[in-house]
Amino acid sequence: MIVGIDLGTTHSLIGCYDAGGARLFANPLGSLLTPSVVAIDEGGHVLVGQAARDRLISHPESSVANFKRWMGSPRETRLGKRAFRPEELSALVLRSLLADAEAALGGKITEAVISVPAYFSDAQRKATRSAGELAGIRVERLINEPTAAALAYGLQERPDGSRFVVFDLGGGTFDVSVLEMFEGVVEVHASAGDNFLGGEDFLDVLEAACLGDLNLPVDRLSAAQRGQLRRWLEAAKRELSLQQQARVTGQLGERTVDWRIDQERFARIAEPLLQRMRMPLERAMRDARLQPGQIDEIVLVGGASRMPMVTRMVSRMFGRLPLRHLHPDEAIALGACAAAGMKARDQRLDEVILTDVCPYTLGTEVARRDGDGQLHSGFFHPIIHRNSTVPTSREESFWPTHPQQKALQLDVYQGENPMVANNIKLGELRVELDPRLPAEQNAVRLRFTYDINGVLQVEATVQATGRHYELLLERNPGLLLDSEQIRQRLASLAELKIHPRDKQENIALLARAERLYEEHLQARAQLQAWIAQFRAVVETQDDHLIREHRRELGLALDALEQA
Repeated sequence: MIVGIDLGTTHSLIGCYDAGGARLFANPLGSLLTPSVVAIDEGGHVLVGQAARDRLISHPESSVANFKRWMGSPRETRLGKRAFRPEELSALVLRSLLADAEAALGGKITEAVISVPAYFSDAQRKATRSAGELAGIRVERLINEPTAAALAYGLQERPDGSRFVVFDLGGGTFDVSVLEMFEGVVEVHASAGDNFLGGEDFLDVLEAACLGDLNLPVDRLSAAQRGQLRRWLEAAKRELSLQQQARVTGQLGERTVDWRIDQERFARIAEPLLQRMRMPLERAMRDARLQPGQIDEIVLVGGASRMPMVTRMVSRMFGRLPLRHLHPDEAIALGACAAAGMKARDQRLDEVILTDVCPYTLGTEVARRDGDGQLHSGFFHPIIHRNSTVPTSREESFWPTHPQQKALQLDVYQGENPMVANNIKLGELRVELDPRLPAEQNAVRLRFTYDINGVLQVEATVQATGRHYELLLERNPGLLLDSEQIRQRLASLAELKIHPRDKQENIALLARAERLYEEHLQARAQLQAWIAQFRAVVETQDDHLIREHRRELGLALDALEQA
């Protein structure tokens, strides 16, 4: 038996696809939403859901929430006598959901389709699969949350050529995807997002405003008092989605709280978060090469999308009201159920085909020459660009930088920054060369193949000898920094403070160039050349030369942004 699961930051849901369509299962409290919270009680028992959420207030030291944001990291949380990785905490939530489903279905569940944010990295997707394994099920497919929402809304039944934007603002993550229907295929054109932007961040700005008005420093509150205050503010946030003003009243220790806020002020203090939302939305539209007028429908999902300021922002950007007829908390879970039905080959869904995209750019490290012919290493060379439809395979050739070179080190990276130091290293492949051959005859063909399950296969072939090397990246070796690497990076940052590149103008200009590199796929080669040249000029420590090149690069970036 196969189920669909929405493993969310704040709440999780489970269901299946049967004769009546997508159906969600309630937990023992009669709610479809199970809080994604884990706690350990005094007896050492594990609590999941509403009980654990309540203990966030009373026993914050033995309770934890929002651990979805830590997926793919080595972070551990101590509860009781042991420490838990994020995968283990997620597995405990999954086990609770599975128990609810098995009680409703009267049978054993062996498989699941789990939804994940479209912008989840390779490591985060692998961690989600591991959580499923720890919970005792096979995760046959991960479906991107916006794609699941599209299924829930039945967008696959719309006419060919229909284009949609799915805007998913959950408790901890934000995603946006651009999709198109074509001959029974739901094709994802582009995805973007922010894995650290969601309803919890809007709660943070409410907390800061409340404490500021009350002249109450946060460090004056105990963990339990702060948890209580955030619970009141969460209720106020929901209230502001329905009416113009909300009031927070209660007792925090000896302090009486009586605080009011209206929608207008909430929108004003949350403006930086709204701006953070606009950037991925504009990036996805740019990557899909579409204008707002070419979009047929906008779908809002995720509990935090209820906020009026979010609806207003999206409506202004696209000139129309979004679809909202499904419960925003349930839409993704209903779509995951539909995907589970497709996996089980339900006859009503068998004709629907889903495509997906690679959420991050994958590539390798290269050295580049500046205008004086000097080599500079550490540059990122994309091979599979973000938003490439998967499965996909791309091949390029590379050459050694020096004559009589005995080997070529091929490091594999994931990210959007032109410098590999700012991207995530996934692994490495060492290729033996024939040192007797000139460098130009020692070419290596490098092929990246990325499949729908998030597995990256790296193949390298030495053209002169025909020798073949292969690397299968399933567990992201080298992804995490150890204490020594962290120490080295901190030392490097401290060292940069005395160098001309530490000057604010240079840092700002390079940051701007790197931002444009992320945003403009077609101009990446030119931008990387400009960055290499400017970094080389900075290395000269010649202030006059640096000022001259800074002005020229600034004008070039102005022209690119205005084009």
